[in-house]
Amino acid sequence: MSSPPSAQKLSFVGGGRMAEALIKGVLASKIYKAEQIHVTDPDTARLDHLKTQYGVQTGVTNHEAVVFSDVVILAVKPQVAAEVLKEIGDVLAKRLVISVVAGVRLGRIMEACGPKARIIRAMPNTPAMISEGMTALAIGAEIEESEMRCARQIFESVGRVVRVDERFMDAVTGLSGSGPAYVFLMIEAMADGGVKMGLPREAASILAAQTVLGAARMVLETGDHPARLKDQVASPGGTTIAGLHRLEQGGLRGILIDAVEAATRRSQELGG
Repeated sequence: MSSPPSAQKLSFVGGGRMAEALIKGVLASKIYKAEQIHVTDPDTARLDHLKTQYGVQTGVTNHEAVVFSDVVILAVKPQVAAEVLKEIGDVLAKRLVISVVAGVRLGRIMEACGPKARIIRAMPNTPAMISEGMTALAIGAEIEESEMRCARQIFESVGRVVRVDERFMDAVTGLSGSGPAYVFLMIEAMADGGVKMGLPREAASILAAQTVLGAARMVLETGDHPARLKDQVASPGGTTIAGLHRLEQGGLRGILIDAVEAATRRSQELGG
């Protein structure tokens, strides 16, 4: 992974958990140095933590942070996004802007920054905090290939990246944005099943979590369709096919599809 020009600076408007995950990722990957990063947030305790933990520059003035930087990551809460964009839209117009603000579309950001603004919309998920994230990127009309590479580098420092048309971002939210919660629920339920069958809770939790992790890595690393991998586990007349039959009877497949659909539709509602 090549580094950006040494003079390039990165600012975060908003210093929450996702901003911290990205700061940790780009520093660990040596894409940026601590002195190249500036973070703003109204929570001074949060800023103190980031400065102490990572050595980055911090402040409470958004305008100052944006002027400092070449690349700006908008990482504020959706309910304050309009206010922040109104405050700094004029200076954002001259920088590469990457928004991780859920539900805020490219068009809304361009209204604040101008039609020539260079904007990328990103939807990462919470496993980015342990460098196992999944991020989808939607690209604005004015983005150059070098700017797309810059964004990919930043988010690849915390996991995998795919590029999608913005019209699919609500579906991304419903699948990978909300998806970790679905998987946490499945891990909890699988562990509960183990406890019901007599396993100690700690052992059941580890067995369930590692099973999910291993299965996911097999899908990613083999490139095989999940159905093919499932069939390799399910021998004729065996335990696995008995368990799969019960899952199908309970409608697990349909429920998961419905969950992604429901979360997607809610994302559409929230985005207006």
